[in-house]
Amino acid sequence: MRKTASFILAKVTKSLFSDSLKNDFRINSTDFSRKRVQSFSGTIIFMINLLRKSLVIEIENFVKNYNDSCPDSNMKSFTESAFVQYRKKINPKVFRHLSNVLINEFYTDNDLAIKRWKGFRLLAVDGSSLTLPNTEELASHYGVTKNQTKNGQVQGRISVLYDVLNNYVLDAKLSPLKIGEGKLAIKHLKKCNPKDLIIYDRGYTGFPLIHKLDKSNVDFVIRAKVGFSNQIKAFVNTGLNSEIIEIKADRKKSFIGLPYTRQSKIKVRLVKVDLGKGKFEILITSLLDESTYSYKIFKDLYFQRWGVETYYDELKNKLKVENFSGYSKQVIEQDFEASIFISNVQSLIVGELNNELEEKPNKKIKKYEYKINTAVSYGLLRNRIISLFLNPKESENVVDELKKIFKKHLIPIRPNRKLERNTEKYRREPKPKVTKNQRDTF
Repeated sequence: MRKTASFILAKVTKSLFSDSLKNDFRINSTDFSRKRVQSFSGTIIFMINLLRKSLVIEIENFVKNYNDSCPDSNMKSFTESAFVQYRKKINPKVFRHLSNVLINEFYTDNDLAIKRWKGFRLLAVDGSSLTLPNTEELASHYGVTKNQTKNGQVQGRISVLYDVLNNYVLDAKLSPLKIGEGKLAIKHLKKCNPKDLIIYDRGYTGFPLIHKLDKSNVDFVIRAKVGFSNQIKAFVNTGLNSEIIEIKADRKKSFIGLPYTRQSKIKVRLVKVDLGKGKFEILITSLLDESTYSYKIFKDLYFQRWGVETYYDELKNKLKVENFSGYSKQVIEQDFEASIFISNVQSLIVGELNNELEEKPNKKIKKYEYKINTAVSYGLLRNRIISLFLNPKESENVVDELKKIFKKHLIPIRPNRKLERNTEKYRREPKPKVTKNQRDTF
């Protein structure tokens, strides 16, 4: 069975306009109880329409598109101040709920649409930082980092659990800097199942996470530094490509309150991946069966983690998540959660189109394979979001329209391209700050 994007979006729309959603995610029980210019659902739709420009312009465009999509509504314009008051009444978690509705629909009774690796749902976890407005409230909650210019910058830590084959964010966390990536990775496991395989970079090599993965029956591949432990050093010296070992907690402090003891052991497999030119990397994995999972497959398998890296580029540079529409902690959380939801909506539509392109490839001989232009897809999705959720009868037409336009803006996939990363330039150049009343007007 394969569900269509319009079918799944209809389920999300039903939830969006339900009384239960309003009752569950309004701040107070009396909020949105009287008829106003902006309803609860109307405010939600406005907030997911990628608010990246001046609010005055966003409001005028929204009201026009709203009335065009639903002529019987005759919505009147509202002020910036009114919108600020409306959004204060909404719990940011409402967007996470809507995203979960979409995710649950996609992964339920939809086997023909779901891409897997050897039967696994292939996931990756990675963290990053999010530059936030410099306010006392945000600095107090999230924390401040220092850079080479010695100017304090408010930043939050973000972590995502990402399906690298289907391009969905299954879980996303925005937390204070003091909360480490390892702790956030453990929290992501609530969204995982025994048939998931999670890929981690070397910042996640620790017994607490491996122990939690083992107890959750979730398989994993973790990159490790050669000097991480004596066992890994010994493995490298053997010259073997694969070896099964037992690891235990290397902890000098007390084990009181921990779910494991000093004697706890976990069986894992070490794999050496040859990168060429005398270079290699070491992976720790729970895939112990060497006949089923040859060491030769791990190079390509670990490379799949790159999908979560490119997602952060998408989130920051295509969705422009750091261009917040306000300055309070509540607004920051609303904008962040709304961006995650919209990225999943985009993945739903693009994923359906990609499946169609794979099943009906272009007969013309071309030098490269092609993919959807992500930046263009978000630009085209903007404002159509209103019709997508406001008018269920038109949703299928909007999806078809978007897919036709997306096909006109395909870009080539050039294999084996390598770009040396110059991380020093980011250290030298402080990020520009968007101050109040300095938002884009076009």
